[in-house]
Amino acid sequence: MQTAKAAGTRQSVLSASLRLFAKDGFQKTTMRAIAAESGQSLGSTYYYFASKEELAGELYRSLRQKHCARAWPKLAAGNNLEAHVRAVLDTVLEVLEPFHDFGPAFVRAALTGAEGPPEPGRDLALWRQAVETARPQPPLSLRQDLPELLWLLERGVVLFWAHDPSPGQRRSRRLIAHAAPLVARLVVLSRLPVVRTIFDDLIGLVRAAA
Repeated sequence: MQTAKAAGTRQSVLSASLRLFAKDGFQKTTMRAIAAESGQSLGSTYYYFASKEELAGELYRSLRQKHCARAWPKLAAGNNLEAHVRAVLDTVLEVLEPFHDFGPAFVRAALTGAEGPPEPGRDLALWRQAVETARPQPPLSLRQDLPELLWLLERGVVLFWAHDPSPGQRRSRRLIAHAAPLVARLVVLSRLPVVRTIFDDLIGLVRAAA
């Protein structure tokens, strides 16, 4: 169990890293500089965080929580699915926007689990709310699996954003503007057997890769 002193030391290292990341950028900040800024020894700094990537993972975890808090109120009952998909995806870029320099590190954190232990309940709750409050409701046969597919879409958008060199990441915003109505149309068309078969195959692929 972590003592209050240990928790304070860990927080001082994290706070110092965020100050230096903001001032010097992720690439130029070193663990030695973080140790000096926090007033801790280099060994103590490495004890709490094994690398800059782990510190970036901690930041990414806090930004995920902020994204959920900001996006949830935008999921008003009665909005259509397209509006909800766009609201959630636009908000994730709004939250991440000041940290584009961290993009590749965020992606690594998400892929390796450095952002912290998986929290599927929390991660999917936002998308469940987006689906459950949308009107008209998606087909019942798809409703249970749709939040997970939309969560994967969000991860794909973050991956695209992380490597988007366009000014202000405009291409990422255009991607959302086109993806939201496309997703909504496909969900409506899933009532057709041939489209539903495609969704079933996609869901099966996700389950196999889990």
